[in-house]
Amino acid sequence: MSNKESMSISKPPFFDGNNYSHWKAKMTIFIQALDFNLWDIIIDGPELPHIISQEGIKTLKPRSSYTDDDRKKVQLNAKAKHVIICSLNSNEFNRVSSCATAKEMWDRLEVTYEGTNQVKDAKINMLVREYEMFSMKENENIIRYVC
Repeated sequence: MSNKESMSISKPPFFDGNNYSHWKAKMTIFIQALDFNLWDIIIDGPELPHIISQEGIKTLKPRSSYTDDDRKKVQLNAKAKHVIICSLNSNEFNRVSSCATAKEMWDRLEVTYEGTNQVKDAKINMLVREYEMFSMKENENIIRYVC
């Protein structure tokens, strides 16, 4: 049996907690190809139906007063959540199951596996410093670094 991965245009790439950057790249393309509106929901967050009171306070609209357009917006977020959930193993599902929106799910996975922007910047700075400070030790041979 071959150990190669195969993809399906109808099934999202599976994520088991390993190789997040690889899964993220595949999942991004999968979602965009499925429906670019889903990708917008994941990146920008959903446009949840709301009402504005006379005082100018914005509150969520009760489901009983949703219009057809409101229902479509809510359903788009549900579809985006579904696509993400269908790609996750049980452990990863448990990590995001409490999230209310697809954006929250995506962001939680991103922070878990990539860290915050501050962590990313710190890693980059550390690697740049290691590169700049790279030198061969007295007892090492140049061949070790070439091969």
